[in-house]
Amino acid sequence: MKLAFSTLGVPGLPVPEVLALAGAHGYHGVELRAHPEEPVHPGLSPAARAEVAALFRDAGIEVLGIAGYARVAAPGDDGPVLEEIRGLLHLAHDLGAPYVRVLPGADPEQPAEEADAVAARRLGTAAEDAAALGVRILLETHDSHPTGADAIRILGPVGHRQVGAVWDVLHTWLGGEEPAETYAALAPHLGYVQVKDVASAEDTAPLPLGAGVLPLTECLDVLARQGWDGWLCWEYEKRWYEEAAPLAGLLDAGRDHLTRLLGEAV
Repeated sequence: MKLAFSTLGVPGLPVPEVLALAGAHGYHGVELRAHPEEPVHPGLSPAARAEVAALFRDAGIEVLGIAGYARVAAPGDDGPVLEEIRGLLHLAHDLGAPYVRVLPGADPEQPAEEADAVAARRLGTAAEDAAALGVRILLETHDSHPTGADAIRILGPVGHRQVGAVWDVLHTWLGGEEPAETYAALAPHLGYVQVKDVASAEDTAPLPLGAGVLPLTECLDVLARQGWDGWLCWEYEKRWYEEAAPLAGLLDAGRDHLTRLLGEAV
């Protein structure tokens, strides 16, 4: 498995400095948070996109994915959501990223069946754009659909190879789903896995990997037993928790922790 980290952990950091961190600490890729407050977002000009892509190529670091905020199950018209997804797909294509991350984002007042159908319809439509651009859309286990069982209610009806899943280990755990259950649900669709650690269900401020309660050992055991060899991406949520320790000082220990768990799993 290859290791990456998300720029959610280094909010606002210029791309050259992000790449320097990845190279210095042994990470093979970076998940880019696509938001206007970040250096990389869908509003970048063609020249700026070419520059970012060149920086990654020269550094020998991969753009794992573009982490967007399109909410595919949210109420409202399809048009704005599809337009947002298309913008993310074009950005990923221009940067050479294989994946775009989207969120479920259903309203709590929506009937589950309606939210699932809305999300499946939008993802099915966007899948054709994704196929044309050679990018895959991945629905993260998050918010209204925290578990693999929740996500598969959307992904199953879509049934398109360009639409898959990101397994966020925090949200499946919060949803009460065992790692083996999550993998069984998502295996045919799994793009990559977001790892992290927290103190408890009530205190989800980011911790160094291995310092909290999330079942990282069990997750990696399941993946290794099944022969899965994709990406593990450390999503350290520094952007939402300013008091959290800087990610830069944790990257070596995080890499070593994941490497050790993978070695023990094998």
